Amino acid sequence: MAEATDDRLRLLIERIERLEEEKKGIADDIRDVYAEAKAVGYDPKIMRQCVRLRKMDTNDRVEMETILDTYRNALGIE
Repeated sequence: MAEATDDRLRLLIERIERLEEEKKGIADDIRDVYAEAKAVGYDPKIMRQCVRLRKMDTNDRVEMETILDTYRNALGIE
């Protein structure tokens, strides 16, 4: 029984390692796309914000923007 458990654990660890490698590769690809965008004149910082906003639920985004506007008004930031 312990041997089967050990094999299962080893297989799970190996899967995690493969997925970590894939994740690193994807992160590298994303970084390359932002570098390409910067090379043609886009602002990667703003692009990252756009990506983050597009991921958000519409209601959450509206709520965040409302709170941000409230804070800006309180601080006199236009």
